[in-house]
Amino acid sequence: MAKVTNLNQFRKAKARADKTRLAEENRVRFGRTKADKQLNTTRKNKEHTHLDGHKLDKDDE
Repeated sequence: MAKVTNLNQFRKAKARADKTRLAEENRVRFGRTKADKQLNTTRKNKEHTHLDGHKLDKDDE
């Protein structure tokens, strides 16, 4: 005789595995520490002020 299997168990196990995989991808994609975010913001601000300081003003002709 064949062994009886419960397909709901397989379906739920697959759903759990998919959620775990998605969570891992999101951790890699969006997981940054507060220090990383602040460092990035500081670098952007410094770059922005550096570029603004080197702009040439056009005189009225």
